[in-house]
Amino acid sequence: MRKSVILGIATGCLVLGGAIGYAVNIVGGGVAVFRGKPAREGAMAALAEAEKLAGNGSWELIGIGRVYYLSGDKARGQAIFDRVTGAKPKGSDWQRLGDVYAAAGENARAEECYQKVLAGDPNDDTGQAEIGAWYIRIGQREKGEELFARALAKHANDHWHYVRAAEALLGVRPK
Repeated sequence: MRKSVILGIATGCLVLGGAIGYAVNIVGGGVAVFRGKPAREGAMAALAEAEKLAGNGSWELIGIGRVYYLSGDKARGQAIFDRVTGAKPKGSDWQRLGDVYAAAGENARAEECYQKVLAGDPNDDTGQAEIGAWYIRIGQREKGEELFARALAKHANDHWHYVRAAEALLGVRPK
């Protein structure tokens, strides 16, 4: 009886181990994708895996493109952004793209994206506050305050609008 229990447990462990190994190969490579590789090589492997898993998810793809873009591979990042905007981008996609360009210090490109957010939903007070904060941070306080006025006219008690204003006025980058 004891031998059969041990044999059963061993067989179960063997089958479970094989199933886990198989699942890792099907689902993805886990940490092995980048473990022990030089930083750049590991990062590129991680991004390739992320892109494979992202499918056509716009937020996911923008996140991947952001890393490429801000790490210096602007062409590859832009190609991903173009893929997202070539479909039917939502306002939130334009917001995220604007945030990438803002982080890169490309204010004209950021503004172009942010204007698409505002035009797409002129009643989006959260977008107005976030974009208003960006305008203040880049030294266009009047434009920023106008957007805050619109946002606060809609939701005067939204504490996040005031947090965004304080961040911008104090030069604190949003999270």
